[in-house]
Amino acid sequence: MRHLSLYVGKTVLGSILVVLLVVLAIDVIASVVDGLGEIRNQYRFNNVLMNTLLTLPGRIYANIPFATLIGSLVGLGILAGNSELVVMRAAGVSLLRITGFVVKPVLLVIVLGAVLGEYLVPVTDQWAQSLKLMLRGDQESVSAHSGVWNREGNEYMHFNAVYPNGKLIGVTRYRFDDERKLQEASFSARATYLDSHWLEEEGQVTHFFDDHTEVEQFITRRWETELSPDLLTLVLMPPQSLAISHLHSYGTYLDIQGQKSGAYWLAFWNKALQPLVIIALVLIAVSFIFGPLREATMGYRIFSGVVVGIVFQTSLEMLGPSSMVFGFSPFWAVMAPVTVCILVGLVLLRRAA
Repeated sequence: MRHLSLYVGKTVLGSILVVLLVVLAIDVIASVVDGLGEIRNQYRFNNVLMNTLLTLPGRIYANIPFATLIGSLVGLGILAGNSELVVMRAAGVSLLRITGFVVKPVLLVIVLGAVLGEYLVPVTDQWAQSLKLMLRGDQESVSAHSGVWNREGNEYMHFNAVYPNGKLIGVTRYRFDDERKLQEASFSARATYLDSHWLEEEGQVTHFFDDHTEVEQFITRRWETELSPDLLTLVLMPPQSLAISHLHSYGTYLDIQGQKSGAYWLAFWNKALQPLVIIALVLIAVSFIFGPLREATMGYRIFSGVVVGIVFQTSLEMLGPSSMVFGFSPFWAVMAPVTVCILVGLVLLRRAA
């Protein structure tokens, strides 16, 4: 039985990896084509390729559920086409055990996705976004359409680019008094985080008075603030690029502050429940092979898997924003499609047993 498990596992895992490579290749080509329209200033074609390469871990992570569904259908379809599943069933191997054979290699894919999503994607996505903002933007001016804004008390800050190693490029700060009158505006070419403070370099400060302004230049300047590189990462990056631990802590922080946190909790549950999503899709694949797609051709199986994957993803994309609009928990926005898949898979397997 162990050899049988390894054989089924290798076939399914190989199919999943091939499908993942194909889907990833299509995604990369589409990303490069889209990036051509963003070329301007110092952002060139080689930078588009670098940006696509840096976002590769995130693309792998996002495509794992879809690739697992199609790959499982292809792998089991190969076994069914060679009548090997029929032989297994005739030898007394139950559907439950065959499902276990399929799930074992899928667990490796789940672990790979968890490692990518928690440790690699947050870093590479931040490098990619910082590279794009720095090369496409103007380091000596502020653009509302690029960089990142942050507020701390009566001070508003804008950064053209934020790097994971605690370095800022193009730092603009506006300080107001309690009556919302501008008191000070400053710009520095860069800022580096040193233990508990930032060190700004090569900048100037403009002081605003009732009847005149004063401008002073500086080579370096100490900047005391509660802002840290870790907090900047949470502010800069889209929720889907953050690690699960950061999503939970920042979502809780926003709840305490009375700010909107729905997007972060939705991303949290999407990532936390991804293993269950993958298992549910594998269950659908197994039930299809032993149920309605038992006699179907390989092409029809792939087509059916693509349709199911699109419907599943569309359901997630519709229910996610709906949870923020209508106020129900993002957990149920993710869990509802998963529950439907599990129920459909169990019903079809019960009929095929």
